[in-house]
Amino acid sequence: MLPETLGYTLGYNGYSIYTYKADGLYYEPTVLSGVNKDMLITYQKTFGPVAPIIPFDREEEVIELANNTEYGLAAYFYTQNISRGVRVYEALEFGIIGYNDAIPTVVQKPPFGGMKESGMGREGGHQGLEEDLGENYISMGF
Repeated sequence: MLPETLGYTLGYNGYSIYTYKADGLYYEPTVLSGVNKDMLITYQKTFGPVAPIIPFDREEEVIELANNTEYGLAAYFYTQNISRGVRVYEALEFGIIGYNDAIPTVVQKPPFGGMKESGMGREGGHQGLEEDLGENYISMGF
């Protein structure tokens, strides 16, 4: 199915890649423009180098759009405005957030895992260990 029939434009470095080469499990980086919030690509889990570009007018609008998914593994965003960046990362509902960082997992032993329907908790870091620990209140009489 051609992208235009789905309502978006398929582009890569400024040219069309209708004839991209799928070689094994490789999929070329893909940029989608003309995307709106009602399209499946905005709320369905996508494994692969696909970046839907969605214009927005208000910060609250883009946060709502980002959180409008049942998944919550990772989110990435870029801004030059530090206070906006803090507001956005505090409002995002994702386990891993890349704020001006395309690879936020390179720190040593970070907690890894998503929120919502992405994953089953955390692994790595002390958070991963705490997932397997339980606290009990025990009262014992003599």
